[in-house]
Amino acid sequence: MERSDKSNFTHLDNQGEVKMVDVGEKPLSHRKAVAKGRISLTPSTIEQIKEDKIKKGSVLTVAKIAGIMAAKRASETIPLCHPLNLNVADVELIFLPDGLEATGYVSCNGNTGVEMEALCAVSASLLTIYDMCKAVDKSMVISDIRLISKEKQILIKSEG
Repeated sequence: MERSDKSNFTHLDNQGEVKMVDVGEKPLSHRKAVAKGRISLTPSTIEQIKEDKIKKGSVLTVAKIAGIMAAKRASETIPLCHPLNLNVADVELIFLPDGLEATGYVSCNGNTGVEMEALCAVSASLLTIYDMCKAVDKSMVISDIRLISKEKQILIKSEG
């Protein structure tokens, strides 16, 4: 597909080829992001998770670890996402009457935001729950994965 004006696209160079955005000139900032998502589960599955009776192991523990790992490796999954040195990545899993809600928290001091890392944390946590419970629950649905908030506090102003 030919575009007449490629100047509006940040991830295209002058020839229309994909490029990674240079964030080197952006000021160093403390960045935070929070994302959420949910997975619907049957009441029986919820009880099995609570009672640690899922055969693959502790669902909440493995899902939390998967989320943290995904946040740390977001740039390896998303092609134009910058690798970041994270300060923290965490996932909180809360039981709902009809499933689980995952909340991902990520922060770093850097030149670009951590939204993708928070979204990856939530996605991987929910996918892990799905994987661990698929033998006992055929009706699971992952939904509502979204960014809740992002913050930026400039630490060092760029010169110039």
